[in-house]
Amino acid sequence: MARKVYELIAPCHFGLEAVLKREITDLGYEIAAVEDGRVTFYGDAEAICQANIFLRTTERILLKVGEFTATTFEELFQGTKALPWEEFIPLTGKFWVKKANSIRSKLFSPSDIQSVMKKAMVDRMKQAYHTETIPETGVSYPVRVSLYRDRVTVALDTTGESLHKRGYRKLVSRAPIEETLAAALIMLTPWNRDRILVDPFCGSGTFCIEAAMMAAQIAPGMKRTFLSQSWENLIPGSLWEDAFEEAREKVDDGVTVDIQGYDIDADVIRSARANAEAAGVGRLIHFQQRPVSELSHPKKYGFLITNPPYGERLEDKKNLPALYGQLGERFRLLDSWSAYIITSYEKVESDMGRKADRNRKIYNGMMKTYYYQFLGPKPPKRKVDDGTAR
Repeated sequence: MARKVYELIAPCHFGLEAVLKREITDLGYEIAAVEDGRVTFYGDAEAICQANIFLRTTERILLKVGEFTATTFEELFQGTKALPWEEFIPLTGKFWVKKANSIRSKLFSPSDIQSVMKKAMVDRMKQAYHTETIPETGVSYPVRVSLYRDRVTVALDTTGESLHKRGYRKLVSRAPIEETLAAALIMLTPWNRDRILVDPFCGSGTFCIEAAMMAAQIAPGMKRTFLSQSWENLIPGSLWEDAFEEAREKVDDGVTVDIQGYDIDADVIRSARANAEAAGVGRLIHFQQRPVSELSHPKKYGFLITNPPYGERLEDKKNLPALYGQLGERFRLLDSWSAYIITSYEKVESDMGRKADRNRKIYNGMMKTYYYQFLGPKPPKRKVDDGTAR
């Protein structure tokens, strides 16, 4: 019997849609649409398992129930009621509109949108199941809705807790970067596991840990659970078991890498080490208490990938010119290296004394940041035993 194919929506950070699109394509799924902050693709129940476990750069996987236009609450009610909720939610299922957001639409009150849609869903379920009461005593089916220019997109959240919560980051430093964003920023570079990676402001260790997980082919969702694991009416448990087993089989326990994380704070370094151990990559990363003024490495053609202080607090801002100046000085000594820096601080280039080769605007939550890319030379091709270049 042919499996039912759904439209699945994968939200991501604004500016990183192309990275997520490539990830989904590499998993083998067909892209339906790429829009600001999200990629939609086609997939069956197995795809829901695969996407949740293997995708590194999305926040969650949404199962699209339907789409319609609404400019009044009556239209919202009727549009919601017309959707085939009984195909997704069993009679005992617990359902509610967990989140509603509205951009450039006539309906903009999240609480009113949530309330109207809940009533419409209850009406539909009563009719579909020929009952006067909906018990809602069973498994949870949270709904997320987005309104954009009066177009309403309705979806079930298959993930639960956001996918950036890999399960390894028990201890965090101030202003940590999300795991999904860190993974996407690494993927925007030519770094691979044969190249050196150093984060001189490693904080919780996120860049280093995400890179090490990529190197060891550890799936980001391998050590956590997902809300839709309990949706036995839609996703057989065997599909989850198979996907987790596939993730375990792909892990490369024998990989060796040169990944290093530095921070001036000894407590932060201890936290980063604990996080790396929890992620299963402790042996792959060398963490060390070291100020940026002592940044150095004997090898060539490495990568700096880092999230330096932004100066969120006023008293910290005055220290930024000196900090980025030191980073620029040390980077100049790493003359064949490349540097990738995400920050909201706007004087990076002048303080570092070098214009970025590329600059990309990326939203870190609601904060506008820039991803400065200082590109070094490519390493010479290595010769292998048969005399050919690689």
